[in-house]
Amino acid sequence: MQKDARTIVVLGTGGTIAGTSAVAGDNVGYTAAQIGVSQLVQAVPVLAPAPIECEQVAQIDSKDMGFAVWRTLALRVAHHLARADVAGIVVTHGTDTLEETAYFLQRVLAPAKPVVMTAAMRPATSLQSDGPQNLLDAVRVAGHAGAQGVVAVVNGQVHSAHDVRKTHTYRVDTFSSSDAGPLGVMEEEKLRLWRAWPQGMAMGAERLPADVGAWPRVEIIGSYAGASGAVVRALCASGVQGLVVAATGNGALHHELEAALLEAQANGVRVLRSSRCLNGRVLGKADDRLPSADDLTPVKARIELMLGLMSLLKG
Repeated sequence: MQKDARTIVVLGTGGTIAGTSAVAGDNVGYTAAQIGVSQLVQAVPVLAPAPIECEQVAQIDSKDMGFAVWRTLALRVAHHLARADVAGIVVTHGTDTLEETAYFLQRVLAPAKPVVMTAAMRPATSLQSDGPQNLLDAVRVAGHAGAQGVVAVVNGQVHSAHDVRKTHTYRVDTFSSSDAGPLGVMEEEKLRLWRAWPQGMAMGAERLPADVGAWPRVEIIGSYAGASGAVVRALCASGVQGLVVAATGNGALHHELEAALLEAQANGVRVLRSSRCLNGRVLGKADDRLPSADDLTPVKARIELMLGLMSLLKG
């Protein structure tokens, strides 16, 4: 690997990429988050000459990702981004919630340097582990001149935080950018870029409340055949501040569910309509009474609504 005068910081959070199995080659019956981030880097010999720093931010299965880790991660990423000697950051992560963490970091930080999320679908003990190549590709993207924003680098593809989503339960090519397509691809040691790097306005990690119990409560519900408003009313009674609905088709809702959501909105609960469809976006209409999340998936719409409420709470 070609040396760079500036450092790449690799932040570990756990996940399958750091997972192990008692039986070599078992790609399902493994335990996530068992290997430290320094060991992951050491397992890729070509990275040995590179100026890399490793830091273990968390060690969890990403299905258990929560606000406390998000806040800590955002603050550590912001800290390292501010260093003049740092070219970019790599975050090793589990695949289950990678798209959520990526979107969160992009909206909070909108970094002018690259923050590259990477992961694996197979544990480190797999006979064909995908983690080492993904980590190598991620470090190369993090050191790429002109790179910026939060991206995910997995299975040879580079996806923007806005578009990336997990689409398969098992295959190594699980990540997609849906209609938008990937930003680019890794071809051996070279990045072939097709679209512009992510940009945006930063909310600022320092604005995230230290007490994660004070973060706005936003829940996701679904529309389906026979849906009622019971869940909406129960959530409102429990003090929910925002609701994202994974609607059918182009944001369509069962009439009983829609009535409950309109009632919730009238009582001050923020509502966004996303779609449960894998592709496409919710195209707004002039007579819409519930706002659209546009092309955001339900989980990303939840983050958007949560951060919006957070800004309102901070005046």
